[in-house]
Amino acid sequence: MGEFWPVPDALAFLRGSWRVTRTVRDLASGDLGRFEGTTFFGPLKGGGPPEDGGLPEDGGLLHQESGTFTWQGVPRPAERTLRFLPATSRGPHPGGAVDVRFADGRPFHRLDLSAGRYVADHPCSADLYRGEFTVRDEDHWRTVWRVRGPAKDLVLDTGYARVG
Repeated sequence: MGEFWPVPDALAFLRGSWRVTRTVRDLASGDLGRFEGTTFFGPLKGGGPPEDGGLPEDGGLLHQESGTFTWQGVPRPAERTLRFLPATSRGPHPGGAVDVRFADGRPFHRLDLSAGRYVADHPCSADLYRGEFTVRDEDHWRTVWRVRGPAKDLVLDTGYARVG
């Protein structure tokens, strides 16, 4: 079916448990770190209507990642939480796109897996995060974030394999 696997419904594709392996390479120092753990995409319940201060998130997924990050030989517990929401303007590929937000609701990036590959940018202070997302098949996908800025020069390469 070609190099990339198109995903007509990103939220349905992501739902469930994934084994995660990530390398973090500091291109300036040459240091290499590694994260190993799991990510679970489960139902996200809204926090009430926006006029009451809540976020209208019913239908989205809560991304919960946890595991061990080893940097300079020192292992540490690590976790992060993101929110994957149905895209507010889906464009030409309904269902393939989601809006990714940080745990506190701030926007992170758009993600459209309808072609099986997507590139997203996220400016953060003086740094630019550029992520490439690729889907290989129904049970494997990958992200590669390139981070550049005055104090950062990193590559984060993450592989996801469906569990079960």
